[in-house]
Amino acid sequence: MQTRVEDTIKRHNKGYNCAQAVACTYCDLVGVDEEKMFKMTEALGLGMGGMQGTCGAVTGACVLAGMKVSTGNMEQPNSKMNSYQLAREITSQFQEQNGSLICKELKGVDTGKVLRSCQDCIKDAAGLVEQVLFTEE
Repeated sequence: MQTRVEDTIKRHNKGYNCAQAVACTYCDLVGVDEEKMFKMTEALGLGMGGMQGTCGAVTGACVLAGMKVSTGNMEQPNSKMNSYQLAREITSQFQEQNGSLICKELKGVDTGKVLRSCQDCIKDAAGLVEQVLFTEE
């Protein structure tokens, strides 16, 4: 697969939030049209709407993980563990690279020390999407 990391930055520069920038760039690979993915991930930006929570770029990556491996079996949900495993891989690698998963901490809200810019978080999450979810494609 040809890298799409720079496409995530183009979307972010266009006004997409961090979750949207990541999830919308790869949505075709999980069978979701861009407008639907844009809507699905809108509230996940800015640390889930207020910088207190998980980085939007990471949550966008986790949405893709679920979309990639979920069986959609609502009668007998049987793919959760696969989704969780991919999400754990993405989140643990992101945290190892950046020192946190929390938007507020990454932006240095309380400390004044920025660990990672939004664009760098987006690039890191996109790189992990490509590495963890789509290496074989």
